[in-house]
Amino acid sequence: MTSFAPDSIVLNRKLPLWYQVSQSLRASILGRSPQDPLRLPTEEQLAGHYGVSVLTMRQALKELEDEGLITRHRRRGTFIEPNALRGAPVRLLGSVDAIVAQQSGMATELLDHGKGPVPAELAEYFPDLTEAATYHRLRGDEKTGEPTNHARNWIRPELGARIDLDDLVRWPMTKVLRDVVGADISRITDTVEARLADPETAQLLQVPLLSPILHYTGVTYDGEGRVLDVAVIHYRGDRFSFTVTLEAN
Repeated sequence: MTSFAPDSIVLNRKLPLWYQVSQSLRASILGRSPQDPLRLPTEEQLAGHYGVSVLTMRQALKELEDEGLITRHRRRGTFIEPNALRGAPVRLLGSVDAIVAQQSGMATELLDHGKGPVPAELAEYFPDLTEAATYHRLRGDEKTGEPTNHARNWIRPELGARIDLDDLVRWPMTKVLRDVVGADISRITDTVEARLADPETAQLLQVPLLSPILHYTGVTYDGEGRVLDVAVIHYRGDRFSFTVTLEAN
C-alpha cells in the first residue's frame, strides 16, 4: 500500500526535535491533496526521513494523535484522519521561565484564599477532585499602583497545603510551585481571548463596565499529564499586548 510522503525539514537544534517534527508533519497533512494516501510511513521510516530517533518520532506522532489529525492502529499502521478539523489552535513552544518572567515585576495583593468546589467550567482539568485550593490576587504597576490584572488559581489541595502566602505576594504562582513547593512542572498551556469586563473585573481593574480585557487561562501539567494548577487572569486591555517571535532556523 502506498504511503503518504511528508515534506522535509531542516531541524533547529534550539528547539525540541519532537516539536519541530510534529509541526512539520502537521503542515504536510493539512496541506495534502485529496488524492494523497491516508496511510503514513512506519515510525522507523518517518524517523529516517526526519533524521531523528524512533523515540522522538513517537512523541511527535502522539502530539498529532492527541490533536485528532491521525489515528494509530496496532499492526495496521498510522493513518491520517480525513475529517479532522483544520482550525485547531496553533501551539507555540516556550519555556516555563518565560512564563515566570511574564508574570513578574508587579505589586501583588492577596485578596482571598481557601478551599472551594472546582467550578463546572474547570471540572475537565480535575476529574479526580471535587475541591481545590483557591487563591485570588490583584496585581498592579509597582510605581503607580494602578491595577493591571487580577488572577484566580485553582490548585491541587496537596500542593496548596505547602504554599506560604507570603511567597505569593513576592513571586508568581508558577515560580512558587516550581521553586518553593517543588512541583514537577512539565508544561503550561496558555489561552488568551478577548472579553468584556464583568462587574467584578471592572471594579478591581478600575475600568468601565464592558470595556475590553484579555482573558488568560493557563493550565499547568506535571510529567504524567496531570493538571496541577489552572490560572484564570483578567488583564486590562489597554495595558497589555502579547508578542511572539518565531525563528526560521
